Amino acid sequence: MDFRIVFEKVVRGFQDFKIRYALIGGFALGLWGIPRATVDLDFLITKEDMPKVDEILKNLGYECRYRSKNVSQYVSPLEAFGNIDCLHAFRVTSLNMIERAEEREIFGGVIKVKVARPEDLIGLKLQAMRNDSSRREQDLADIKALVALWSSKLDWSLIEEYACILEMEEVYQSFAPPQGSERGTTENGPFS
Repeated sequence: MDFRIVFEKVVRGFQDFKIRYALIGGFALGLWGIPRATVDLDFLITKEDMPKVDEILKNLGYECRYRSKNVSQYVSPLEAFGNIDCLHAFRVTSLNMIERAEEREIFGGVIKVKVARPEDLIGLKLQAMRNDSSRREQDLADIKALVALWSSKLDWSLIEEYACILEMEEVYQSFAPPQGSERGTTENGPFS
C-alpha cells in the first residue's frame, strides 16, 4: 500500500464531503509514537456518513467486500491502494471518540489527518480483545506501549470507564498505574 497516495485521495474525499472520522489501528498507533507494522488503514466513521464514504471509496476503485452493522471492509484491485476498514460509529461512546480526534500532520506536513486519542485507541484495543481473544497478546502489548509513553497525560477515568463497559476490569488492572500515582485527566468524556 502506498500510504501517502491513499491518504491524499481518501482524506481529501473526507474533507470534501465533510466526513466525521478518526484514524485508528496500526497507523494511528505510529502517529502516537508506537511503531507498528501495518498493511491497511482503519477508520472510525459516523454511521450516518458511511453512504458518502462508500461513494468516495468506490470512486477510487475500492470494492466493499464485507459490510455488517458495525464494520465495512474495502479492497482495491490496485496493490498501491490496499485495504481500508471502517468501523461504524453510532453509539455515544464511539461518536465522542471522533469528536476528540486530534488533527495531526503526516508526510512532512503535506497531509493533515484526524487521529483518535490514545485513550480511545486503548478503548478500541480492549474491545478488540473482548471480541477476539486471539488478538489479546498483540493488543495488550499495544496498550502497554501507549501507557508507557503517555501515562501521565491519559484520561484514566475514561479508560477505566471503557474497561467497565466491556467487563474487562481485570485487564485494566494489568496496565493501569497504581492508585495515587500521577494520572492525567480531562474534564469532558463520553459519559459526562
